[in-house]
Amino acid sequence: MTTNFLVVGGTGKTGRRVADRLRERGEKVRIASRRGVPPFAWGDRGTWADVLAGVDAVYLTYYPDLVVPEAAGDIRAFTELAVAAGVRHLVLLSGRGEAEAEACEGIVRAAGTGWTILRCSWFAQNFSEHFLLDAVRAGEIVLPAGTVTEPFLDVRDIADVAVKALTEPGHTGQLYELTGPRLLSFADAAAEIAAAAGRDVRYVPVSAGEFAAAAASQGVPEAEVGALAELFARVLDGRNASVTPDVARVLGRPATDFADFARDAAATGVWTR
Repeated sequence: MTTNFLVVGGTGKTGRRVADRLRERGEKVRIASRRGVPPFAWGDRGTWADVLAGVDAVYLTYYPDLVVPEAAGDIRAFTELAVAAGVRHLVLLSGRGEAEAEACEGIVRAAGTGWTILRCSWFAQNFSEHFLLDAVRAGEIVLPAGTVTEPFLDVRDIADVAVKALTEPGHTGQLYELTGPRLLSFADAAAEIAAAAGRDVRYVPVSAGEFAAAAASQGVPEAEVGALAELFARVLDGRNASVTPDVARVLGRPATDFADFARDAAATGVWTR
């Protein structure tokens, strides 16, 4: 028996949704995570070979982010091992407007097997899962984003695109730049969350330095704080303030609107617990 699909980061925002959709289709799925069987960790290359054994296609995410210095080396080593193990298709989750992420894309494209790149804008679910959840619950979203606008992207759309790329023909050698259907400022996003949740939520702009100091004071690891602050300073400068048609082109339906995300998230009670 072979495991057809490996989902790296299969407990994360996109990975668990990709895994769920594949299972719903009756596919055999292996989850690569620290608690997976076999276990996997990006920081322990000795764990990589076992998760790749018998795998045909990989949904590839990198923790904490492709912008960190060690990402390119890890992606190169992992893809080389994957190709040697017989993997026929790699679907990489990448970030929009990030030079380091684009370098990792190049590594995957040159790996010698089929590939699809999903270059994604800011996740809408950052407001409802982990990263900004506590901030929304506290009523203040504090970020170094000024008045920049973003085409917030629903991760459910990412998962739907990823599954198509993994299971259907026509996506090999494609780079999809995925965005939501419209631009919103972070103040706009806060207002839409407030309306959906029926509570006060506001956006508070700060400098990158102020954001980093606050994150460090809350116990975020120093390396992660530095990477986040640098990333925000670069990508929240308006470079991503545009929408693309790629979600609709792949899925045959419009990308999910932020208002629909906010309504669905609010209905779970996640912002009122």
